[in-house]
Amino acid sequence: MNYMPGTASLIEDIDKKHLVLLRDGRTLIGFLRSIDQFANLVLHQTVERIHVGKKYGDIPRGIFVVRGENVVLLGEIDLEKESDTPLQQVSIEEILEEQRVEQQARLEAEKLKMMKHNLQLEAFKTQEHSLATAAGPEANSDRLRKDRSSHP
Repeated sequence: MNYMPGTASLIEDIDKKHLVLLRDGRTLIGFLRSIDQFANLVLHQTVERIHVGKKYGDIPRGIFVVRGENVVLLGEIDLEKESDTPLQQVSIEEILEEQRVEQQARLEAEKLKMMKHNLQLEAFKTQEHSLATAAGPEANSDRLRKDRSSHP
């Protein structure tokens, strides 16, 4: 096997089945039909594979053109081992529903995290205010004078 620089080394992979991970997180599986110097890809008989937990579903996409800058990972699929997966294939409808539920749970967790952060911030502000009040009005006016004198 001869070494070829850059994307030219992928010429040997033409007409082989590949998995492509995109920058936006999507996973495509299809036959590599063409590639150029910018790593732009043309995939044939492409499916978009969605994974949720131990399940996956394939959405048929047909011919797919992928801009090279969006490719994170490109790997050949071993056809002999392709069916040896611990994952369960489910229908498109089922995997899309599972994905929706997972995204909803992620959103709820993010909301709770933000609420907790906001409560901590409010508690800090309240504590800061009560410390400033306890120091007395003279301390506050001295601090204000220092702040004003440091700015032109």
